[in-house]
Amino acid sequence: MLRMLLLAFSLFLAAAMPAQAQRAGALVSADPVREAPAGMQAWKIAYWTTDRDGRAARVTGMVVAPRTAPAQRRVIAWTHGTWGVVERCAPSLSPDFWELTPALAEMIRRGFTVVAPDYPGLGSDTPHPYLVGVDTARSVLDAVRAARSIAGAGVGEAFAVWGESQGGHAALWTAIEARGYAPELRLVGTAAAAPPTDLPANLRSGSDVNIRTMLTAYTAYSWSQRFGHPLSTLFNRTNAGVVTRLARNNCVTLGRKPRIGTILGIMSVRNALKNKDIGRIEPWGRIARANSVTPAAVPGPLLIAQSGGDTVVGSAVTASFARARCRSGAPLRYIVLPGGDHARTARDSATATLDWIGARFAGQKAPSDCGRI
Repeated sequence: MLRMLLLAFSLFLAAAMPAQAQRAGALVSADPVREAPAGMQAWKIAYWTTDRDGRAARVTGMVVAPRTAPAQRRVIAWTHGTWGVVERCAPSLSPDFWELTPALAEMIRRGFTVVAPDYPGLGSDTPHPYLVGVDTARSVLDAVRAARSIAGAGVGEAFAVWGESQGGHAALWTAIEARGYAPELRLVGTAAAAPPTDLPANLRSGSDVNIRTMLTAYTAYSWSQRFGHPLSTLFNRTNAGVVTRLARNNCVTLGRKPRIGTILGIMSVRNALKNKDIGRIEPWGRIARANSVTPAAVPGPLLIAQSGGDTVVGSAVTASFARARCRSGAPLRYIVLPGGDHARTARDSATATLDWIGARFAGQKAPSDCGRI
């Protein structure tokens, strides 16, 4: 009888351990990064998250902290912009991570620990949910949860989230999901630089047609992989293949000219999309609407930074979101930057953003620019 009880208990443990190991927010590994810049200590992490359907996924990211004695530090979850939509495009895999994470050195100098998730499908073998709000937000919240298991990182329950472009969208969705998905965490503020908000409008309004075409290719490929919808509902067989190759073969690398094959592919897809509005073609329009951000749904203090001449995320779309947010009665800090350099929106607004985040941690009343938007 004792032997049977022991066998039953061992079988129970064997069945329970994988489920426990895959618990959302559980840290799988934290490997120290030797090449971290001076004054920083960093870990490349793997951890578990779940998508909106409850499916577990092993995902990756980075955690960077000041090289000082461990303490409970203020935490910023940095949500990155578009690097690509396939596994090899993960920021944590790139030597450019240190340079292309805006104001990283300044965040560390101010004493913040930075948690930088890759998102599902970047650095991990799952479909990347490009601009899919819930899936991405959960991976951000689970990264903060996982980082709390790293003793030297000093991650407590309070954090702010700051993101740019795709990451601005991720930051807004993280705020929406935080209380229900990770109630043990306390979000003090949300900052979004050039965030896509109304996805149908964003997909049709970027004035740089070539970039808009490439982002549409990323979106269509990602959504076809995540939701199982064939690209044939948007493209003929030839251009469906072109979209697939564009998505699979191109990570975003700032400052490098695209290859001739990429240029020709963009031209082909651009012609295929002429007179088509992905926001009005089903099921793509339904997905776009479901992953747009409802202004009043974003809780707590909010900062938005937007370049007036942005050619990727139209400033008129962002301003419309801001005005709707203000109509809800919630305070909004709204920073308008001159020019139109989309890729520098977070960097150019970093000082004001980090000052604003610091004030949220200090418990100061959130300012509002609603009277002038």
